[in-house]
This record gives sequence, C-alpha cells and structure tokens, in this order.
Amino acid sequence: MTDRGLASRRESDEWIEAGWVRVDGRVAVLGQRARSDAVIEIDPRARAEQLRRVTVLLHKPIGYVSGQAEDGHEPASVLVTRANRWEGDSSGIEFQGGHLRHLAPAGRLDIDSTGLLVLTQDGRIAKRLIGDETRVEKEYLVRVAYTGEGRLPDEALERLRHGLELDGVQLRPARVSWQNEDQLRFVLREGRKRQIRRMCELVGLEVLGLKRVRIGSVALGPLPPGQWRYLRDDERF
Repeated sequence: MTDRGLASRRESDEWIEAGWVRVDGRVAVLGQRARSDAVIEIDPRARAEQLRRVTVLLHKPIGYVSGQAEDGHEPASVLVTRANRWEGDSSGIEFQGGHLRHLAPAGRLDIDSTGLLVLTQDGRIAKRLIGDETRVEKEYLVRVAYTGEGRLPDEALERLRHGLELDGVQLRPARVSWQNEDQLRFVLREGRKRQIRRMCELVGLEVLGLKRVRIGSVALGPLPPGQWRYLRDDERF
C-alpha cells in the first residue's frame, strides 16, 4: 500500500486493523503478504479519515527544535495553539484539538535556523517530503561571512553547486547564487543534517543566519515568526 502511494505505513496498519482493506476481494489482515499485481480496495471510510488529517505550516523561530524536546529546548509543535494561529489563514479549516494529535514534523530545521516547518498528520505528505528518495525542492536564504581574504572565489561557489561530499556521500547538484553581498540563496533537493552549514564550512563560509522560505511550491510568504496556518486544499508540495 505504501509503495503504491495509497497510504503511509501507519495509516495502512490502522486501516487493515479496522477491516477497511481488501486484497483480491478478501478482508486483509496485518502481516499478510500480497502479490505485486494484487487488487487492493480501500473502504471509503478510510479515505474520509485520511481527508480529515491536517497539515500545518509554521514559521519556526530560533530556539525551538523540530522534533522531540531535547537539551531543555521545546519542540516547535508547542507553538501550534489557537492563539498563535495567523489571522491571514485562508484555509477555511476550523481549529480542533484533535488536529494536535499525531502532528509530526515532515523534515528538520535546526535550533539555530528559522523559517518554514511542516507539521502533518498525513503520512503521504511526510513520505513525500522526507527520506532518501525525496526530490522536493527546499529553498533557503543564508547570511554568510567569508573567513578568507576578499570575497568568496568563484570556484568555491561552483563547489557549493556541485562537487562537495558529506559523510562520504556525494551531494546532489544544488542551485546556489548571491542574493546580495552577504546573503546566498540555496535550492536543495535533499536534506542531510545541518547540510547547508556544513557545506558552507567546507568552502570557508561562516553561516550567520539561515531561513527556509519555500518547500516545493509552498512558500513561507508573510507568515510571521512563531505563528502558523493550515495547508490549503489548493496547495501542493
């Protein structure tokens, strides 16, 4: 079911346990193996349950971690409250306490970084945005200072675009360009831990500030720091 994009692994387990999945006409059971050409039918009740799951776009401030609390720092999810909802939210979704259950980050944004963080109950979105196979673009604005003499050499900029390794793995090509004299724009199609900071370090750049402004076709826009909104029905990553 996950390979076919029907549901996440967790959703699949829940639907099978509820009796909402049939394989070749028979009710499926957990752990059952299915042929690659098997006919898989999903009860409409499962689709209705899936549609009720929400995705939240949060402008994470510096000082919050993306996932579980660590080293005394709070997770960004604590900011998803009725009071912190952006007044410009045009999704038409009514806030419910149930929207806070199973709301998990779909990707990382480190404690020293700010910008767009996605929190979702929808396993399909999580699968699309994280993992080794993701190809969704993520755009960042990065304020930097060159630790060498003069300006960053052109060949160093080319290495940022393609030619660097992290943890023994060749990085995918990236789009990197100057926005102004002290700010770079990065567009990546992967998300290794502290990737941009480590890339910059390899070419002699110190990162002074990092902000994620876009994931796929969903932009941070005017969403204020510390506030959130729902992903609208017409938005896709």
